[in-house]
Amino acid sequence: MARQVDDPDLAFRLARAIISDIALYNPDKVAEGIKNDNIFDLMADELLEGREHFHERVSDQVSNRDQLFDRAIVDVMIKQAGKIESSIW
Repeated sequence: MARQVDDPDLAFRLARAIISDIALYNPDKVAEGIKNDNIFDLMADELLEGREHFHERVSDQVSNRDQLFDRAIVDVMIKQAGKIESSIW
């Protein structure tokens, strides 16, 4: 098993990379989820799989690791979808 990340900055970079990959491989679902304001429901399986991968790679000693992952979702998936027509903007 690979060494776990214990630095919060590196953990955040990893979270952003994971979310970026999820968004890259699911552009239609991201667009639909933003448009219909149900992205977390629509992407639940992908986000859960991403979070599980993140937990495998990031030490539980990083006290705010779930917040880092959640922030990466907003920074990478939600903000970058700002050009999509939606009632949430």
